[in-house]
Amino acid sequence: MQRDNFSDLADPALLQAVAAKAERAARFLRAAGRDYAPVVFANSLGAEDMVLTDLIWGQKDEPIDIGIFSLDTGRLPAETCALIAAAERHYGRRLDVFYPERQSVEALVATHGIDGFYDSVEARKSCCATRKVEPLRRALAGKKAWVTGLRAAQSPTRDTLKPVSFDTVFNLVKLNPLADWSEDEIWAYLQVHRVPYNALHDRNYPSIGCAPCTRAVKPGEDVRAGRWWWESPATKECGLHVVDGRLQSVAASHAAVEATADRVPAAA
Repeated sequence: MQRDNFSDLADPALLQAVAAKAERAARFLRAAGRDYAPVVFANSLGAEDMVLTDLIWGQKDEPIDIGIFSLDTGRLPAETCALIAAAERHYGRRLDVFYPERQSVEALVATHGIDGFYDSVEARKSCCATRKVEPLRRALAGKKAWVTGLRAAQSPTRDTLKPVSFDTVFNLVKLNPLADWSEDEIWAYLQVHRVPYNALHDRNYPSIGCAPCTRAVKPGEDVRAGRWWWESPATKECGLHVVDGRLQSVAASHAAVEATADRVPAAA
C-alpha cells in the first residue's frame, strides 16, 4: 500500500460502509469479551490488526474486555518495533509481548542455519513453529477464544474464512471480525480515525511478517505476494492459522459454532 493508493475519503458510500462495519465489529468484539472471557486479540501489527487495536482500545465510554498481545519473533523489521512503541504512546496502553524460547531458537539455528528457512518449506515452517507457534500457544493458554485480523480476501488459503470458527489446533473459538472487510475499507478506517500503522505499508508492503521473509510487492501482485515469495501460494501460511495447508474452520453443525451464533453477532 502506498499513499497514492489510499482509499478515497470523498466517497460517501465507502465511508458509510466503513462506519457500519466498524459499528458491527465493535458490537461483535464487545459480545466476545463478555461471552468468552478470557478472550485475547493476537495483534500482528498489520493494517487490519491496527483497525482492531483501535476498535478495542479506542472504546473509552464502554471499554471492550479483550486483552491484546503481540509476538516478537526476534526477526521483526525495525518499522514493526517502532509501531509497537507508537501504538503504546497513542493509546497509553502496553501490549503484552511474547518471545520464543531461547533454547528452541538456538537449536533451530544450529540445525538449519541462521537463514535456513530459505532452503525448504520444511525448514521455513520449523522456523515459524519455533518463533511464532510456540509463543502463541503460551499466549493463548487458558483462554476461551482469540481474535484475529484475518480477511477472506487476503489470499487463496483464506477464501473460506468465517467470522466465527473453532480452532482445533489451539482448541478454542476463533473470531475474525474483519472477515468480510475489503482493503479499501481497512485503509479508510485507518485514515478517518488517524490510527498509527506500519511505515512499511507506504513502501508497498501490504502484508508484513519477519524482515527476511517479507518484501515489497509489485503493482498488480497479490497482497501476500511479498510473504515467503520463494514458495508456492498454497504453502504461504506460518502455522498460526492453518491445518494441512488450509484454514481450519468448522461446519455450521459444529456444536461450538452453534453455541456462538446466539451470543456473538455476525460481523457482516
